[in-house]
Amino acid sequence: MIDRYTAIQAILRRVNPEDLVLSTTGMISREVFVTNDRPGNFYMIGSMGLLSSFGLGLALQFPEKKVYILEGDGSALMSLGSLPLIATESPKNLFHVILDNEAYESTGSQPSISSKVDLDEIAKSSGYPHAVRAEDLESLEDALSDWDTNPGPHLILVKAGIAPVEGIPRIPHPPTEIRDRFKDQVSPESLTK
Repeated sequence: MIDRYTAIQAILRRVNPEDLVLSTTGMISREVFVTNDRPGNFYMIGSMGLLSSFGLGLALQFPEKKVYILEGDGSALMSLGSLPLIATESPKNLFHVILDNEAYESTGSQPSISSKVDLDEIAKSSGYPHAVRAEDLESLEDALSDWDTNPGPHLILVKAGIAPVEGIPRIPHPPTEIRDRFKDQVSPESLTK
């Protein structure tokens, strides 16, 4: 297994300034915030399960931008219907990462069912052209390199351990600020209309 924080850092190293990064509730958003807070990040606060649908909409609306979805297994399991929808709509600019620690870590590490469900196989059978499993940093880096040469949608299931990082603060931005700065980053021309 790979440390989730290390995986997030590896993914975010590939993000360009114009790219959009969506992160799910809890520690994933907090670790994204600490690694690289920027206006192009949308931290989903308190709405588990909705991130992949939101990412799909953005990828379709803004095909010139890369859209990264970083969610946990709990969030992905809560919205399994979005996997075949993403595959059917087939946005070339969508990069979907499920950080699977087989638990609802942010609420006390209660076990999820992802130890018995292969989310990468569900993505493949749904029609994702690229769906892989990464269990160590080397396989994650290989999967990320594939993103550079093949159009999406891509899915990487990262098998991560439960390893809370000490000292990760809560995101200090209020939800309205997260919304407004992200909106400005997504479509700055909308401000002039």
